[in-house]
Amino acid sequence: MAVASHPTKFTSLSLNPSRTLPSSTLSHIRSSSPDLVNTKKLSSRTSLTINGGRRYGAVSVQAMAPSFGSRLEETVKKTLSDNPVVVYSKTWCPYSSEVKTLFKRLGVEPLVIELDEMGPQGPQLQNALERLTGQRTVPNVFIGEKHIGGCTDTVKLYRKGELEPLLSQANAKSAEN
Repeated sequence: MAVASHPTKFTSLSLNPSRTLPSSTLSHIRSSSPDLVNTKKLSSRTSLTINGGRRYGAVSVQAMAPSFGSRLEETVKKTLSDNPVVVYSKTWCPYSSEVKTLFKRLGVEPLVIELDEMGPQGPQLQNALERLTGQRTVPNVFIGEKHIGGCTDTVKLYRKGELEPLLSQANAKSAEN
């Protein structure tokens, strides 16, 4: 029996109690979504649904398409891979301004993404950043695809003499310096 090759989010889960779900399928469902599936829940419902209505014998399987949040996370990862230094910022934030000023003094031109100028996508992007980094606040600084942290973390690296080598490794220094 074929099953989805990657973990998915389930839209609904249930199984006809008169039918038996193969143990390999049940194991896969448990391993890909352990917080959503347990034997008791499966045996008390009337059908199982996972990914696009595919049927496996007596079982119909449907799952949600990739979520908007996961697409945003992929966008963040692509942005980080395409730019040596990225700062997620808000225009009014003094800590964001401090980091941008520090980079300017060092001759670095980061890609600055102003979350407060993005309309409804700004808070959604901030949520995606929180899922990826565990940090909700701005600035959210990345060098060479590595999450550095916020203003305090960036300034601390600078004072310890560790920021400029990171920038050099990421090829982030402008040619004039």
